[in-house]
Amino acid sequence: MEAVKTKAFEAFGLLTQQKQNLVYELILNLVHDDVATPEIIANHHTAMEEYLRGETVDHDDIDWE
Repeated sequence: MEAVKTKAFEAFGLLTQQKQNLVYELILNLVHDDVATPEIIANHHTAMEEYLRGETVDHDDIDWE
């Protein structure tokens, strides 16, 4: 896999700045954006603690209209 990365970076370096920007945007769109940050993890823990204490609102109690 490292050989592929090396070749990709070498090829990337041969591109014009405009094409490098396009490839970069493509890569960003291919990368998963579901990485949990420390803040997201902390919020999840807080929500789970509230849920376990019964401090949640039932889905049916919400007026969705």
